[in-house]
Amino acid sequence: MTVSLRGTREVKDDYQLFRLTGLLDAFSEPTFRKVMTKCVEEGPKYLILDLSKIDFVDSSGLGALVQLAKKAQSVDGSIQIVTNPRVTQTVKLVRLEQFLALQPSVEVAIENVKKAGS
Repeated sequence: MTVSLRGTREVKDDYQLFRLTGLLDAFSEPTFRKVMTKCVEEGPKYLILDLSKIDFVDSSGLGALVQLAKKAQSVDGSIQIVTNPRVTQTVKLVRLEQFLALQPSVEVAIENVKKAGS
């Protein structure tokens, strides 16, 4: 990714877990979008983004998350976003909390993926 956004990718049988830190902003968004689109295409189609350690999300970052959610849906997948108070506040400000499936923990997100996949 970029200097302002770092992360790890863990691929399981039925989902991909991304743990991200730093800033999801106009600077990091192009690389984030490119990398995540490739990951959706490679599969598995269920994505969990752990944004609990993200310091900041701007409108570019939100746009990338919306595009990623749409991309996942286009391949019959979904996206679950584990959040923190700052990210939640930003997402709720633009009323995207339902669309982006905000979750309180990675464990809850994994349970949701398992239910969706069965």
